[in-house]
Amino acid sequence: MQGKVMLVTGGAKRVGAAICRCLHAAGANIVIHYRTSLYEALALRAELNDQRENSAYCVQADLLDVVALKQLIKDSINCFGHLDALINNASSFYATPLDKVNELHWNDLMGTNLRAPLFLAQAAAEELHRRHGTIVNIADIHSERPMHGHVLYSAAKAGLVALTKGLAQELAPQIRVNAVSPGVITWPEDQEWQDVEVRRKIVAHTLLKREGNPDDIARTVKFLIADAPYITGQVISVDGGRSINI
Repeated sequence: MQGKVMLVTGGAKRVGAAICRCLHAAGANIVIHYRTSLYEALALRAELNDQRENSAYCVQADLLDVVALKQLIKDSINCFGHLDALINNASSFYATPLDKVNELHWNDLMGTNLRAPLFLAQAAAEELHRRHGTIVNIADIHSERPMHGHVLYSAAKAGLVALTKGLAQELAPQIRVNAVSPGVITWPEDQEWQDVEVRRKIVAHTLLKREGNPDDIARTVKFLIADAPYITGQVISVDGGRSINI
C-alpha cells in the first residue's frame, strides 16, 4: 500500500472515515471526498497529515452533478499525481414508502448509490487501467433482501451489486472491481433508528448477536485492495450473519 493513492467518497465521517484511517495506516495516501461535511473532512485531513506529512487531501463535489464527477477524478489524480483505488462509499439513505415516492427521491437515492459509482468508474477507468488499480463499492445486505419501506434504497443498492459485477467484466483484467455489503454497522442518524427496542430486534437476527463497527468494513476494503489479487466481481457481506438469518 506504500505510495498508493485511494479516493474515498463520503470519506469525512462514519464508515468512510474508518476506511480512510485504515488504508492510511497501511501506508496509502488518501483523497477524502466530501459534499457538505467540510469541518469533518478538514479535521480528518489534519489527523492523517499529523501522522504522515502530506499524505491526505480533501476534495469537494456534489455526486448528483454528473459533470462534477469527471472533475472529482481529475482533482484526485492531481493531489498525488496518480490514483490506484476508487472506494465508492458515499450514500443517501432514508425511507421511501411506495405511496410517498417521488422523482426527487429517485434522483437522490439512485444518483448517489448507483449513478455516481458508474460515472466515477468511467472517469477513473483510464487512470486505474494504467495503474492496474481497484474499485470497491459499498453495497448493502438489503440489495438482496429489500428493507420494508425502503424500496428505492434497496433497488439502488441492488443496482450497485449488478454494476460491480458488470464493471468487473468490462474492466478486466487490468482493474479489479468488488463490493462490500454491510449489515448492522452504524445506525442511521434518523430519529426512527434511535429506538433501543428496534435496534435490539435487528441485532437479534445477526448470528453473532452483536453489532459490527466501521472498522469491520474498513478492514474488508483493505483486504480487497491489498490482499486479494485473484478476487474480482465479488460481493462480501460483513453483517454478522444477518443476511442469512433475516
